[in-house]
Amino acid sequence: MGHSVPPLNDKSLLKSQAYVNGEWINAKSGKTFEVTDPATGKVIGTMPEMDRTDTEAAIAAAAAALPSFRKTTGRERSRMLRKWYQLMVDNADDLAKLITWENGKPMADAKGEVTYAANFFEWFSEEAPRTYGNTIPASIAGNRVFTIKEPVGVTGLITPWNFPAAMITRKIGPALAAGCTVVVKSPGETPFTAAALAELAHRAGVPKGVVNIVTALSNIPEVGETITSSTTVKKISFTGSTGVGKLLMKQSANTLKKLSFELGGNSPFIVFDDADLEAAVTGAITSKFRSSGQTCVCANRLYIQSSIYDEFANKFTEKVKSFKVGGGYDEGVTHGPLIHDRAVAKVDNHVQDAIKQGGTVLIGGQKLPDLGANFYQPTVIRDMTADMQLAQEETFGPVAGLFKFNTEADVVKLANQSEVGLAGYFFSRDVQRVYRVAEALEVGMVGVNTGLISDPAAPFGGVKESGFGREGSALGIEEYMTTKMVTLGGMGQPLQGEA
Repeated sequence: MGHSVPPLNDKSLLKSQAYVNGEWINAKSGKTFEVTDPATGKVIGTMPEMDRTDTEAAIAAAAAALPSFRKTTGRERSRMLRKWYQLMVDNADDLAKLITWENGKPMADAKGEVTYAANFFEWFSEEAPRTYGNTIPASIAGNRVFTIKEPVGVTGLITPWNFPAAMITRKIGPALAAGCTVVVKSPGETPFTAAALAELAHRAGVPKGVVNIVTALSNIPEVGETITSSTTVKKISFTGSTGVGKLLMKQSANTLKKLSFELGGNSPFIVFDDADLEAAVTGAITSKFRSSGQTCVCANRLYIQSSIYDEFANKFTEKVKSFKVGGGYDEGVTHGPLIHDRAVAKVDNHVQDAIKQGGTVLIGGQKLPDLGANFYQPTVIRDMTADMQLAQEETFGPVAGLFKFNTEADVVKLANQSEVGLAGYFFSRDVQRVYRVAEALEVGMVGVNTGLISDPAAPFGGVKESGFGREGSALGIEEYMTTKMVTLGGMGQPLQGEA
């Protein structure tokens, strides 16, 4: 166990193996990969480097478990998920420690994530018994038509490192609620949280083969391709970059899989001059700097109306001054490291590019090598323009670029100048403007007068190149089901009996 980890209350939650067919196993090749602590750069443990053969074995386990699992009632699956939820709540402290250890986010953030992650199991435990079909009035007199909802089958789930627990529960929850069995490819950077969740599934009585977790780092492309090309796997749910999403979609074309993709964003955050300025500053801080800017719904471009631009810039920068950057376990730390050196390099590139093109750094703008290789100062840059890199790409780091705008029409046009459309935010107290702008933004989710929109009850997902499909909410379980229509013919006869 690594040097910097607070001891777990339950040491058996720390696994260094993959979970397939109800058993803890190594890769058949015996190979492993190292996982490093983003705060210190030190190795914290190893996991099996699985390949095509291992992945095929996991898919076979899920396929073998499917016939009996799909026959369980929604209520039985509901109780299973409810138990798993309760185990997450009971072990929340340990799960948070694991998240901070491998992802770097501060303990307060990690605890928030565990609650959010567990809530998906609670939510879908309540959806499981409610997968209703319809009875449909037929156009033909003698026919009776009804529909039933059925699980799509074996499902491949591919998740990212930025929410090591929540991105997994958000997919497993509805899959199991629907009666599907799953193969999860856990993130190479954060596999320990996924393994702890598998241990809790085991304790919750999830039958063997229903949940399988495959681990890999350098073999990620091979594992992904094995899942997408498998004729057994009927659906893929992927959260990650747009580029990888396009590749997985191409790979899935041969077998015509059902897909749901939650891909990159470039979220506009708009503050109109009729906004509650204090609330807007607080909302922007939350949305931009949560997890040091490493969430797909982070504010990426902050558009501030010209009459309040200077005041907003000053108040926003003051708030950033109060941040404390450091290792996630340290007292009072508000912001941790970025995930790895490539992330730091991208952030620094965006900052240098903005400076070169006339942006003014109000605070930050530097790496923090004294803290460690993956730390970067929380940064605010004003006088941003549309041709800077930060305006066009998702920064995925702690940099807030402030853009000035004049009219509502101008800013909506700027906001929509993006191939992606995941989330958008704006602050205004004019109810007509709220409707006008919310309807005009080309995104899947809009936050009005709030910087935090994630909720298991709300459908999460994007438009344009941010993908398709929705997670969470009543719509979340639909992604894992197919609708079967049944028509009964010869039905409209009179009652039988005496003439």
